[in-house]
Amino acid sequence: MASIEELANTLRGVATTGMKPKALLAAVRERHPEATKKEVVRAAFYALAEGQSGDHGELHSFALAERAVDDDEPVKAAKLRKKKKDRKAAAEGQATH
Repeated sequence: MASIEELANTLRGVATTGMKPKALLAAVRERHPEATKKEVVRAAFYALAEGQSGDHGELHSFALAERAVDDDEPVKAAKLRKKKKDRKAAAEGQATH
């Protein structure tokens, strides 16, 4: 398993202007086939935070575009709950009708 630093160095080496996120991920996986998408995204953020790369735009775009997407688990929307006082008011309103 490659460390975040190794993945970040690879990202710095392969990132070019106009490179699509899928192409960037494929280029990293050629050198580190065991790396997961999540690890590559974390490495992209790490590379940005370290500030050693001159091509921040490509890494930033990749990291933001891919951070919410997970290979394993779909994102589920949660239902919002009403506050207790709103439920009481709704129950009292129905009782009076």
